[in-house]
Amino acid sequence: MKEIDYKAIGARIKYYRNQRNITQAQLAETSSVEPSNISHIERGATKVSLPTLFKIANALEVSLDDLVYDSLEKTQHISNKELNHILSDCSDKELKSIIEMVKSTKSILRK
Repeated sequence: MKEIDYKAIGARIKYYRNQRNITQAQLAETSSVEPSNISHIERGATKVSLPTLFKIANALEVSLDDLVYDSLEKTQHISNKELNHILSDCSDKELKSIIEMVKSTKSILRK
């Protein structure tokens, strides 16, 4: 059985916090977790409980899976989330153009 990698969980929390441009203090406030605890968790210096992890995931608007899942599929998942975020404010016309550009680029890359 695989051990829980608390440093990796902490790194993911830090990654999502930085993606949202919020400080540890802001995350602590929105998750109702002590600021010093956020710091310890991000460094992997403490074991994070499931209830605390749940509060942090909710504050970061990510799933528990985003914070604890550790496999190659994670990269694809993050890429899809990033694309969704980038495209979220595009008009239908912009989306159609972007899709055509992506199809062309993909075709060129696979030659």
